Amino acid sequence: MAQEREPLLQNSGAGNAAAAKGSTALLPSLGRSVLKFLMWAVFLTWAAGIFLYPTKPAQAAFREWAAVSKQSIFGITGTVFLAFSAPILIVAALAYVYIFAFPRDHVEKKKLRSLSFRLWTFSVLVDGPFGVVSAVEFIGIVLFIIYVVFSMTYYVVESVSLVSKSHLPPTISSELILATVGARFGSVGLFCMTFLFLPVSRGSVLLRLIDIPFEHATRYHVWLGHLTMALFTLHGLCYVITWFLEGRLIEEIIQWKEIGVANLAGVISLVAGLLMWATSLHPVRKRFFELFFYTHQLYVVFIVFLALHVGDFVFSFAAGAVFLFMLDRFLRFWQSRAKVDIVSAACRPCGTVELVFSKPATLRYSALSFIFVQVRELSFLQWHPFSVSSSPMDGRYHMSILIKVLGTWTDKLKSIITDVEEKTRSASDQSQTGRITASIEGPYGHESPYHLMYENLILVAGGIGISPFLAILSDIIHRIEQGMPCAPKNVLVLWSVKKSIELSLLSAVDAQNISSSISDKLHLDIQAFVTQESDPPLEDGIVEGDQKIPGIFLKNGAAMSGLVGTGDNFWAAMYFAASTLGSVLAYALVQVYYVKRFNVYAWWQLGLLLLLCMAAGVALPGGLVVLLWHLSERRKMQDERWDAQAGAGKAGAEEEQTTNGAAGADAASAASVAASAASVAALRTTRYGCRPKFQAEFMAFAERAGGAAADVGVLVCGPPGLQASVARECRSQNLRRGGGKSGAVFHFNSHSFDL
Repeated sequence: MAQEREPLLQNSGAGNAAAAKGSTALLPSLGRSVLKFLMWAVFLTWAAGIFLYPTKPAQAAFREWAAVSKQSIFGITGTVFLAFSAPILIVAALAYVYIFAFPRDHVEKKKLRSLSFRLWTFSVLVDGPFGVVSAVEFIGIVLFIIYVVFSMTYYVVESVSLVSKSHLPPTISSELILATVGARFGSVGLFCMTFLFLPVSRGSVLLRLIDIPFEHATRYHVWLGHLTMALFTLHGLCYVITWFLEGRLIEEIIQWKEIGVANLAGVISLVAGLLMWATSLHPVRKRFFELFFYTHQLYVVFIVFLALHVGDFVFSFAAGAVFLFMLDRFLRFWQSRAKVDIVSAACRPCGTVELVFSKPATLRYSALSFIFVQVRELSFLQWHPFSVSSSPMDGRYHMSILIKVLGTWTDKLKSIITDVEEKTRSASDQSQTGRITASIEGPYGHESPYHLMYENLILVAGGIGISPFLAILSDIIHRIEQGMPCAPKNVLVLWSVKKSIELSLLSAVDAQNISSSISDKLHLDIQAFVTQESDPPLEDGIVEGDQKIPGIFLKNGAAMSGLVGTGDNFWAAMYFAASTLGSVLAYALVQVYYVKRFNVYAWWQLGLLLLLCMAAGVALPGGLVVLLWHLSERRKMQDERWDAQAGAGKAGAEEEQTTNGAAGADAASAASVAASAASVAALRTTRYGCRPKFQAEFMAFAERAGGAAADVGVLVCGPPGLQASVARECRSQNLRRGGGKSGAVFHFNSHSFDL
């Protein structure tokens, strides 16, 4: 408006500048909208095609399309792939373009504009087999149930109608209907398997685009795994019963056809799937984790023999999702080969192990990230996920985790660290001490720091579940210190522990001191509940301090590798493009120079060739891009090392020029700041022999935060019972508000405690 009051001579130039600025801003907005529209259009068309595939109009349209395109070099396999696998790859390609063109658009989340419910954070189901389920997740579950029921109902009605028209004997009709229904179970299961592999690709661009962290995606993988294996099991049972009634059970099971499905390959694939399914059930997984982990490596057998079982064109229905999983798995393999330097390894008196890893400055992560850790002295195959306990603001070159000693793996890790500490203290040459050879996969997690979008924040933790919240607290404090955008103004921490000795974990917060300037902008209240002690111990005043044993440094080779799907957007996009084009080219060459020349027609051979071409595209052209990516990361790390050394030398020279008077003034200033600052532990109020009463705590916090106008984000990290209790209270508070009473809106967010 100020420009309208300026002279006309200046107004013309200003108007042109404003118009130019407006047109410049319009282009990115238009491009963003076009990309979003294309992605939604392709995805919805693909999903609609899958849903309507059983219907006669869809079948007729597909047959017409297949008749036109089957003469191409790719044949019927290319037709199926283009219809059911290519769309998800097109969406992935557009997602890479979107993320590369607008790198911050998918990361930054805006503050909530109005006081209202959100489908992602409103809990619909709290108790039950699915755990805590949000409204969006509930809609997804309902849609899958509708799809399965609709498809199978349509198939059964159609099968019965066709068989009844053929006037066959009742026994033969029943067997034919059973076999047909079994085939349809397999068809529906194959489509569900397409969605099964999408959430398990940890660094997938699709998960990054819609900001679903891998720990939430793991839940969807579990749900889809139950559904897929139930359908495949029914598929197998229908055929087994049919063959038994026909008296040809053994003969059919061991049959390996050249034209048609290979039954024995299907049996092997189903057995591998059943073993993975049985050992992934929660009671088995929780008690026998190693059995679950090793058995789950049978996914290779499951996929390979599924391709041998159904052939190339049937496997093409799900090939796109499998290809995205192969991309992610190959990149994880590259990243996990690096041996990572351990900046510090220490054992805390409360039984918690702290590991601090070296990382490149270019490797970004959020305060709610996870990493997978392998210690080769314990196992070459086991990878365990842990929450990151450090904030990205704590330092550019390190990342830390806290590990509670609960099982065999963690107990052995603590023993190794203890032994190394003893050897380090006693040995004159530290290079001769024991080693911990660690490798890292990740980080994975939320693309956007959604804890920064709420002005009012409640963090509910149980035991070691405080670990990710330490990163959040440090992140918020550092942002306020540095004047960066930070929405949280009121933060309440409700932390339940069994023993008071666990309270010393608060010393792991990097930003230990809160100055008066920060306390004016941030109201932090930490409520600790010690459930198994009725009175404070005699040494209660001691647990405030850092009781961590001095850490040891272990040189293994390098910092964490940046070869991760959540890393450099340009190289990740090039890796995707090279692998996709390489796979298509490999399949075209195989078709021209092998399949057609030597008249290869066996379904199982064609299925194997398709799978090998996909693997070749990922390993060869994709591997070349990954190699170039790796070399680029190494060069960047060397440049950063030189810059760091130069900066250290310059800082040292300036420090030498400082006078003693200035040093005295700095010391006095530091003492003044320390006197006016409060430690994080000092803000803690401890209650013994009780648990938090969520209703009272939530209502009191909402009243302090603004009453009926308060928008409160609730983050919980703890066992399933704690998550259910918090979700139930959030839902109760929101429903009470929806019933005509005014009140705050509580947005429930969970951070997985047991992956």
